[in-house]
Amino acid sequence: MKSLTEYLTFKVKTRRAFVNITSDVENLVTKSKIKEGLCLVNAMHITASVFINDNESGLHHDYEKWLEELAPHEPIEQYDHNKTGEDNADAHLKRQVMGREVIVAITNGKLDFGPWETIFYGEFDGRRSKRVLVKIIGE
Repeated sequence: MKSLTEYLTFKVKTRRAFVNITSDVENLVTKSKIKEGLCLVNAMHITASVFINDNESGLHHDYEKWLEELAPHEPIEQYDHNKTGEDNADAHLKRQVMGREVIVAITNGKLDFGPWETIFYGEFDGRRSKRVLVKIIGE
């Protein structure tokens, strides 16, 4: 069995954003030369997420609105976590909802997606560098 481990680094300029990382992951699958296997992509930070969904701006806006309703950023005093000097408790909760990682099958050397599936990095407490692990295994 072969494997490839790489780290992608993102520094989103805004507090929250969704970044399409599909092409980055596809490039690593090509680099791995693995034809049949699995590709794990996971956020290496507790206020960021990796998820799969449609690359449609209206949906991204809906996510932003929905997540803010579930875990509003302000008032920051509403969260016990923020009493430690942080202001990102909402980002931890948003990450929990959106998930830590995705696993995508590799078939014939390509990510084996369903219709409209795209890999996203979700940032909920940006403006600093964070890593995403890509681990590819197979033959």
